[in-house]
Amino acid sequence: MSAASTATVSVWQTVVGQSHAVQQLQHLAAKSIHAYLFVGPEGCGKEEAARAFSTVLITGSDDATTREAKLIARGAYSDVNEVLREGAAVDKDEADNIVSLSSTTPTESKVKIVIIHELHLMRDSAAVRLLKTIEEPPERMIFILLADQLVPALATINSRCVVVNFVRPDDAQIAAALISEGIKPDLAASVSRAASGNLGRARHLATDKFLVKRQEAFASIPPRLDGTGAQVAALVDELFEHIDEAAAPLLKSQVDELSTLEERVALTGERGSGRKALQDRHKRQLRKFKTDELRSGLATIAGVYHTLIVTQPTPSNSDVYIQAIERIHKAMGALGLNVNEALVLQALFLQCPSLMPMPQVAPVN
Repeated sequence: MSAASTATVSVWQTVVGQSHAVQQLQHLAAKSIHAYLFVGPEGCGKEEAARAFSTVLITGSDDATTREAKLIARGAYSDVNEVLREGAAVDKDEADNIVSLSSTTPTESKVKIVIIHELHLMRDSAAVRLLKTIEEPPERMIFILLADQLVPALATINSRCVVVNFVRPDDAQIAAALISEGIKPDLAASVSRAASGNLGRARHLATDKFLVKRQEAFASIPPRLDGTGAQVAALVDELFEHIDEAAAPLLKSQVDELSTLEERVALTGERGSGRKALQDRHKRQLRKFKTDELRSGLATIAGVYHTLIVTQPTPSNSDVYIQAIERIHKAMGALGLNVNEALVLQALFLQCPSLMPMPQVAPVN
């Protein structure tokens, strides 16, 4: 048997472009620490790193082929619990649930791990409620907290954790990962640029036949703005039609997944089938998909204004374009907060400068 055929598949292989963070976690795995805070931009791989690190803490190995590793990777291992927010932020009630969850003992391993997503969106009241548990955790309990950025509400929690910083993978790293998964190099390079450092999104875009049409639709917005609310409303509706078209494969996979669950329930008559949990996960997936699409599209619009600034020798409206780019990035940040996305886009487009060609006026004789 060749050496290649016996080589162990490492859980760290799922963490792309984070060599420094992985080295730090490999070192930390040998220490007895009760709380970690992973900080890095959305889609950078900190979620995959949290599951890989949990596997090492649970099994003492980075072997991705073990039963525990496979269950942890898909969020189905009994002693690794992932907590995702339900509303716009992690509130006090959700913090109470985390505290209750942490009070239970491990069922089949030496430790119990709680991974808390999007800690940067935690309300102050929830942070206060959770702080004492993180300061004095139950025995054999480990917290892995994930945040896109450090915010004032996290200052005290931050001081109680070992912080591991993650960077945004560059386009070349994402493209290399896609190529290793069988994606053609040209396509891998194209979708990596569109994914803005998010490997999961890049994987989706690699199978998205509507990507180019959607990018063209967003890029066409500035030249089609005419300052009227009616035109803005029509443009926003058009963009959402493109996004709904792109979401169709995701919705189909969700329907198939729910059907499989229903068939199993009908066959076995099992209780506690997880139907509600699955439906809630599907809602989060769809919401995140649409948010990612809107952010990517808004980045395309910002790029249109940026191109005018850098390509025109003396753009007469450079200050206006810069303000538009700032407004666009502010709107991109707001989209993750359960806002009415259509209203956010409408308000934004009403403030964006039009690039519509000026009508030609015939000279007066």
